[in-house]
Amino acid sequence: MRASMLVAALAVGLAGCAAETEPEAMAPSASLELDNLRSTLAIARDKFQQLAEAMPEESYAWRPSPEVRSVGEVFRHVAADNYFVPALMGFTAPDGTGVTSDGATFQAFQETERTKSEIVSHVEASFDFMLESMDSAAGELDRGVILGSSETTVGDVWIRAITHLHEHLGQGIAYARSNGVAPPWSR
Repeated sequence: MRASMLVAALAVGLAGCAAETEPEAMAPSASLELDNLRSTLAIARDKFQQLAEAMPEESYAWRPSPEVRSVGEVFRHVAADNYFVPALMGFTAPDGTGVTSDGATFQAFQETERTKSEIVSHVEASFDFMLESMDSAAGELDRGVILGSSETTVGDVWIRAITHLHEHLGQGIAYARSNGVAPPWSR
């Protein structure tokens, strides 16, 4: 009985705190939100580029276990996703990628074998494309889009994409350290 009263008291207290800490005057503007998203994406781009270049080519085939992506497959997946996410919102991926809003093209891109040099080039180009697409969508953060079978907004898709990238950045860091490579920015 006492535990339920404590939970109820905490819920009431937290609700009051949330109301107090979210004054309307402090609400961020759409441009500030986009600037934050863009700078977060630029940080991820720089780290992925450094990591992709720092990994020796022979490590690109390494995987910690048979059922998970290899180093090269992680970088190919990131590039594919960076082409695919903007395509889902109506932007045309660069020529030669073959990526469209059709998931099969995303799958085909990430499954295509490539050299380290080709992968590094696609990582860089894909982040450039994603940043350009984000800039083009600056005034459309509230525009409705369908992601899978769910309705959402352009801004929400950018947030999800950046979160997804950081999951793979952590994976890439773990893979690098497992191969004796310190992420260049941490030296």
